[in-house]
Amino acid sequence: MSKPTDRWADLRARVTSAAVMVAIGAIEIWLGGWWFLILMTLLTAAMIWELARLTAPAQPQVALAIAALAAVCLIADEGWPSVSAWLVFPAVPAVFMLTGRMQQKAAAVISVAVLVAGHGLFVLRDEQGTAAMLWLLGVVIVSDVMGYFVGRILGGPKFWPAISPKKTWSGTIAGWIGAAALGFGFAVFGYGSYWLVILSPLVALAGQMGDIAESWLKRRVGAKDSSNLIPGHGGVLDRFDALTGAMVLVMILTRFVELPIGG
Repeated sequence: MSKPTDRWADLRARVTSAAVMVAIGAIEIWLGGWWFLILMTLLTAAMIWELARLTAPAQPQVALAIAALAAVCLIADEGWPSVSAWLVFPAVPAVFMLTGRMQQKAAAVISVAVLVAGHGLFVLRDEQGTAAMLWLLGVVIVSDVMGYFVGRILGGPKFWPAISPKKTWSGTIAGWIGAAALGFGFAVFGYGSYWLVILSPLVALAGQMGDIAESWLKRRVGAKDSSNLIPGHGGVLDRFDALTGAMVLVMILTRFVELPIGG
């Protein structure tokens, strides 16, 4: 059994990094436009760079090249979407697929999710509005916070011990409940319909699967963090893996139905 001090050892680092990211994110979401696109491009490029370093640490030049391709993809997607869709976008996962190693094939799949999420976040802010962005971010943050505290306090059976030994069923379910409550709050205050009560936990689950996917990859390559870009608290992918999974699900849903929020 872990000591109480060990159980909360990473809390200060999590709170500090979260406060900084929330402040930067709030300013960028408020500004929108090219400012927000630049932020999405930088985050996407950083995550692709981390993926490349995780799976091919001996090839730093390749990692930088793939990150540059990812940045070009997001910028081109706004001005020349056909060029991005048919030329630049496929090039990113293709580079990962050049070897037969399982972890690089997995990185190729994750890279597609990262690119879709980076594009989707910009589109969500641009087309659905600030309320939709705040809802999505809120779902991810609330489910993560609820999962962290409830999981650490109650403990219990592990959600997927072979891949993510710290995640518990108690924390996971608490995250779904928190997401549903957030969706209910948005509906009550007129920012969406009550379908958000059902949709929000599904988006939270997609976020948790994004976190699981990154955890699996890190275990395959024997890494604790995706990088050390965020001082004392891992890499960009470590912080945005859940948001990536959540955004991918939202992008898929918007191809078939209208989101019950924003507009």
